[in-house]
Amino acid sequence: MTRSLLLAATWLVIASVPVRQAPDPGHDPLAARTKGRADAHITIYEMADFQCPDCRAFTLETMPALEREYVTTGKVRIVYINLPLASTHKNAAIAAQTALCAAQQGRFWPMHDLLFRHQNEWAPLALPRDYLVTLGDSAGLDRARLTRCLASGTTAAAVQADAERARHAGATSTPTFYIEGGLLEGAAPVTVFRAVLDSIYRSKTGARPR
Repeated sequence: MTRSLLLAATWLVIASVPVRQAPDPGHDPLAARTKGRADAHITIYEMADFQCPDCRAFTLETMPALEREYVTTGKVRIVYINLPLASTHKNAAIAAQTALCAAQQGRFWPMHDLLFRHQNEWAPLALPRDYLVTLGDSAGLDRARLTRCLASGTTAAAVQADAERARHAGATSTPTFYIEGGLLEGAAPVTVFRAVLDSIYRSKTGARPR
């Protein structure tokens, strides 16, 4: 069996879980880390770790095609859920906290992209905070606000809540994608995502996706 078919076979139907709740248009705590229209036919919850090499590969290699073909066309909404694997990635939690601090300034996605692009620089550091704050400068963040946010530890609880939500959804590794009742595990190539998304889109709309 090819890797693509094997990955498609891991798209498992599971029961409803907290991450699948529809957003409240008046108050959506995940809005700052969401791409796409709120009324998109399909929602993808990406459960990922900023220090995970496969998550980096997905972000740099697959995400651009998904954005171009599905997000910007209004078919798909992507929501980022933190699942730092602290036992193997010692800096994943502080990176996730930094991203959520950036979200408070409306700059989650620029910070998200920089964390993955520069993963090889900050991941091996014994004390990565100063480097992460410098990345915040490149993301257009107010440095004083970012520094205060990290020092306060206020985003640590939110990262933990994300991780618990992801595990309850069935994620045990990163990246894992929760897509309309199913799980797709691993940094699947765009062809696998197309097969899954096109099938769901047809079933929901009766229309051809592209």
